[in-house]
Amino acid sequence: MTLNVGTLDRVLRVLIGIALIAWTFMGGPVWAWIGVVPLLTGLVRFCPAYSIFGIKTCKAN
Repeated sequence: MTLNVGTLDRVLRVLIGIALIAWTFMGGPVWAWIGVVPLLTGLVRFCPAYSIFGIKTCKAN
């Protein structure tokens, strides 16, 4: 698995994911559980959609 999520992208994904998940615990809508997706892709630094479209936001190794 090649890394394709850069540092800034990773930070934003994790923060957005945590915010959406927290919103569900505070009485937000059920669809906010979608925050699990950006959280996980930020933590593992790999986004399947990026690989399909050939996008890479991290620096070349």
